[in-house]
Amino acid sequence: MASERSGVLFRVPARGVPRRPLAGYARRLETDVAAGRAFCCVVTDDREIRLLNRRFRKKDEPTDVLSFPSGSNGNSWLGEVVISIDRARQQARDFGHSTDVELRVLMLHGVLHLSGLDHARDHGEMERVEQRWRRRLDLPAGLIERARG
Repeated sequence: MASERSGVLFRVPARGVPRRPLAGYARRLETDVAAGRAFCCVVTDDREIRLLNRRFRKKDEPTDVLSFPSGSNGNSWLGEVVISIDRARQQARDFGHSTDVELRVLMLHGVLHLSGLDHARDHGEMERVEQRWRRRLDLPAGLIERARG
């Protein structure tokens, strides 16, 4: 998979979301955040992400982002990030920015999880890394920061 490049796959309509810039952002995350390891970001809806969340996390509810690491640290394929466009739109409204910006916040969070970080157990490491990257990428508050209030 060394020839793979990161990209974004839209499984549902996403009116108003500029696709090319978002794909470019995914490639920037690949280069800068993921140390050259490619990933796929799938944009779907609440129905599909709820099914995935129930199947893989035993939580029967939609969520904003899920990460599925490749499971192999030695290859160039990092894994997949799945984002709910429905959650992204709602959160964008709630936090006063565009859906595009929210998708970027969620994609960064997902890629950090793919890279092995886990805010549930790493005593703040992921939060610090996410804050650093958000500043560099000019993004608003991330998921961990929001959860803390």
